[in-house]
Amino acid sequence: MSTQAKTDVSLTPERIRERLLALEDPKYREFHGKLLPGIDNILGVRVPDLRKLAREIGKGDWEAFLEKNEREWYENDMLQGLVIGCAKMDFKKRMELTRTFIPRINNWAVCDVFCGSLKDTKKHKAEVWDFLQDYLKSDQEYEIRFGVVMLLSHFVEEEYREKAFAAFDKITSEDYYVRMAVAWAVSVYFVHFPEESFSYLKENRLDNWTYNKALQKIVESYRVDDETKKVIRKMKRRI
Repeated sequence: MSTQAKTDVSLTPERIRERLLALEDPKYREFHGKLLPGIDNILGVRVPDLRKLAREIGKGDWEAFLEKNEREWYENDMLQGLVIGCAKMDFKKRMELTRTFIPRINNWAVCDVFCGSLKDTKKHKAEVWDFLQDYLKSDQEYEIRFGVVMLLSHFVEEEYREKAFAAFDKITSEDYYVRMAVAWAVSVYFVHFPEESFSYLKENRLDNWTYNKALQKIVESYRVDDETKKVIRKMKRRI
């Protein structure tokens, strides 16, 4: 029997369920659950273990897995996204599956881990940028967050910097996880492009809460020097 066949046989839905249960960590479930308010089906499997399992699934019949993967636990959603990110397929197929998966995202952790898993974005920057535009303009919390986290994960480059700033300025959502993502993204751009980001911070359309949170994240960064942090602190807006 070939290695491929062995992989396919061993990772049936029942076997995957057994693997997840074996990786359950009650202490991690308690800790992680506090970071995911409203998500009450956490098993408690750490992300490195989920990545490893996703890679195994990706070497087998990953299409069958994606079709049959239920939402019994939060980790099922994590696996769905990770398999889409790591399984060998052409770019068009990955974007189709990504579009199908996005409505399934209902928390920041699945969103952010999924965004980080889409490694072949670097080979298709223009196409992915176009793909993201509808999500950046959405009125759905995790669709917008998906778009923003994709920018900070894959588009912190000179070519896309001003386009990213313009995209942030057009986001008017008051959802917490959208605002946090934008603040995080601005801080990441600041680390890589301090002068240009300074200019953006002096003239932008961010709401006061998001703007001040971006300043906070910049100040908290270990990659920003103390003198710059002093200047940033003085830029805080009064709310």
